[in-house]
Amino acid sequence: MNLHELGLELDALPRPLVYMCFSTSIIHGGHIAILKKAQQLGTLVVGVLSDEAIASCKYYPIVPFEERKKLFENLNGIYRVVEQDTWSYRDVICQLKPDFIVHGDDWQQGFQQPLRVEVLELLAQPGTPGKLIEFPYSHDEKYAELDNFFLRQSALPDMRRAKLRKLLALKPCLTAIEVHNGITGLIAEQTKVFSEEPNQPKTIAQFDAMWVSSLCDSTAKGKPDIELVDMTSRFNTITEITEVTTKPIIFDGDTGGLNEHFVYTVRSLERMGVSMVIIEDKVGLKKNSLFGTEVKQEQDSIEHFCDKIRAGKKAQRTRDFMICARIESLILEQGVDDALARAQAYVAAGADAIMIHARKHDPAELFEFTDRFRELNHQTPLVAVPTAYSQVTEQELQQHGINIVIYANHLMRAGIPAMQQAAASILKHHRALEAEPLCMPFRDIITMIPEE
Repeated sequence: MNLHELGLELDALPRPLVYMCFSTSIIHGGHIAILKKAQQLGTLVVGVLSDEAIASCKYYPIVPFEERKKLFENLNGIYRVVEQDTWSYRDVICQLKPDFIVHGDDWQQGFQQPLRVEVLELLAQPGTPGKLIEFPYSHDEKYAELDNFFLRQSALPDMRRAKLRKLLALKPCLTAIEVHNGITGLIAEQTKVFSEEPNQPKTIAQFDAMWVSSLCDSTAKGKPDIELVDMTSRFNTITEITEVTTKPIIFDGDTGGLNEHFVYTVRSLERMGVSMVIIEDKVGLKKNSLFGTEVKQEQDSIEHFCDKIRAGKKAQRTRDFMICARIESLILEQGVDDALARAQAYVAAGADAIMIHARKHDPAELFEFTDRFRELNHQTPLVAVPTAYSQVTEQELQQHGINIVIYANHLMRAGIPAMQQAAASILKHHRALEAEPLCMPFRDIITMIPEE
């Protein structure tokens, strides 16, 4: 049952009506205690957050929605259990008109605080009878350890690797941002933004995945982007990131190298918990695609690249790992027809996804490809990197069939100017005072870093 269906029974619902919502994968003593307090206020309806809602704000739920819902359905004293598909309580208040909304007082601080403000604003409107009741949040160490256990489980290679496929099944369009070390991984992991649209339920936006870019990995080491940084070094970067994060990782595999080498790259990435490798259909010394035809770049033959895809798919050990074929036809001005022929061949060879790369500011050619591809293929995920056409929104990309949007180098590009400014300011003023506004307090940086 969802909120709308229960709302249709509004006149029949015994009053006073009490509402609580949970995202938990387990029920411990702290939950039981607050449930008993809520039951004393009236008829208790429990909302369970959907998998998509949890994944939009936290780690992917280890226990799926239907199982989490059954946990509460088997408890005494709960009148109904319903699905809540957003973190916002706006639909709850408008459709159920509960007399009491019960929550722990932990949301008075932290990322859920805007949700609390929204609830108070809605309850203050004329004709809304409800009242917010907040009970002290339990800080028992054993409950915190249970939460940390699930967080640690979600970071294990087998769990992490599977997340990307699961998220693709849940959400029409995922976003990934470039990371190149542990601290940028933490930024990607922890950054959350609330929507500010008036009279609309508050939604939480966060990045779904992380992109480990060859370009940015090389740049961070002061090396040119010509596949000079070897795979051992690049795997060390992945290790840095996986030690402190839980989100799925998409790895930039450049051309994949020799077929014989690509086989071992696939097995290594899969073992480390990477969800997807993207390889491009070019050969020879790597040149950055954004240079297009300004530099000599050679596209691989369809037959040879298909052999590489087949070799990689044969090498992988699990169903979760994905190989994405990156098509350079639009970069090299070979046209949409060539890109489509390659896409169909690569999918037939076993590619799990297709990345269509483009460097024109006008996305018309890109959209021609995606629209025509979707006429032929409705299932295979499409990946886009809107560096050149940054004015295009995720919603527009989704409307043209894109399933993953990668922001491929923005943390690297944002960090370098700030560091240059700070360095220049210190040299100019012969002290650090003027550079301080450019710098984040180290106390704030330290709080980002997990202690275990």
